[in-house]
Amino acid sequence: MSGSVSIIGLGPGNVLQRTPQADQALARATDLVGYGPYVQRVEAPASVVRHSSDNREELDRARHALEMAMQGRHVAVVSGGDAGVFGMASAVFEAVEHGPQAWRALEITVVPGLSAVLAVAARLGAPLGGDFCVISLSDNLKPWPLVLRRLALAAEAGFVIALYNPRSKARPHQLGEALEHLRACLPGSVPVAFARAVGRPEESVRLASLAEADAAWADMSTLVLIGCAASHLIPRPGGGAPWFYTSRKVEAA
Repeated sequence: MSGSVSIIGLGPGNVLQRTPQADQALARATDLVGYGPYVQRVEAPASVVRHSSDNREELDRARHALEMAMQGRHVAVVSGGDAGVFGMASAVFEAVEHGPQAWRALEITVVPGLSAVLAVAARLGAPLGGDFCVISLSDNLKPWPLVLRRLALAAEAGFVIALYNPRSKARPHQLGEALEHLRACLPGSVPVAFARAVGRPEESVRLASLAEADAAWADMSTLVLIGCAASHLIPRPGGGAPWFYTSRKVEAA
């Protein structure tokens, strides 16, 4: 069986933040599969066939990639950031688990990428210096009450919380509800960052306290990072944005 599937994280969007391993895997590909904007992000020879699809078609996309690999194609399934963090890796393996037994013999490789939370953290300073978690606010694949429960438990446990998929046209209210939910669990002084398109020309970063944070500042290209009791802002001279960091030391309760 000569076909293969490489599940590749493209990073946050800046080509300098894409790994050499990802470039090597892309150079081998005969086909590119993924959400349209991610497929278009990849520079490839005209001989490479592009298969773009909508953002909610992950399983169909994964099955298509596996079927092409069975035909001897070398398929690159691409995701933004890291393919294993709310990306295509899980969808591919879910398709393998429930698909034909022959798919389990395919050469399948996951190529890591720089997740948005890491790019944002580097841009801000060191907000992930202590324990942290990442939570998707999308309720496409899980119930919204579960999302709120996880937020409350993460806040209670003292995690810094990175919110992926915070606000879309189909879900304009959920980030506001999530912030209100967190205000009941955390001090209003906790720092919050709204980091949009970090590493790309349209990058923007906004810092506020949890009490001041406004859901309208976010869209689907934004990562919202919510600090904890051990998070601090360090003012800088000349009007520069403060450094955002989280102390590694936590006092006993």
